Amino acid sequence: MEPAIPRYDAGALEARRLRAIEMIKEGKKKARIAEELNVSRAAVTIWWNKYSDKGNNGIAKKQRPGRPPKVSREHIASLPELLKKGAMAYGYSTDLWTTKRVAELIEKEFGVSYDRDHISRILHQLGMSWQRPERKAIERNELGIKRWIQHKWPAIKKKHASFMQR
Repeated sequence: MEPAIPRYDAGALEARRLRAIEMIKEGKKKARIAEELNVSRAAVTIWWNKYSDKGNNGIAKKQRPGRPPKVSREHIASLPELLKKGAMAYGYSTDLWTTKRVAELIEKEFGVSYDRDHISRILHQLGMSWQRPERKAIERNELGIKRWIQHKWPAIKKKHASFMQR
């Protein structure tokens, strides 16, 4: 059984339909083809009917509706690698990526301007998200915090538990 194909990968979906047609021509049963390609039997039947009516044009990938993307999929796919270099590699004073900085990077690298509000959607498509960094005081004493958690906190917790039982 083949893994599921993302809906936005029109080329892979078309290849799957073509493979189904070839399997039917080889004499395989539609139910078996559906199982192998991880689709419903109805889908295989629909593909065969469209192929029978219009040939390869019936099962060819369709033009996507809506406005075409400003940046190609290949460029967007390369964005995580660019981000891994860190913001300082692009002249920023810290390595913190903000949506504004990512928008500026896209404009610099690909010559396309995006509103910074749209950047979160692009990052989401890539399986990424913007996140606020944890703020830690410069004066923070990690060893002192660790000691407090190990020694003071259990006593406070114990005192609170006994108070609640009254």
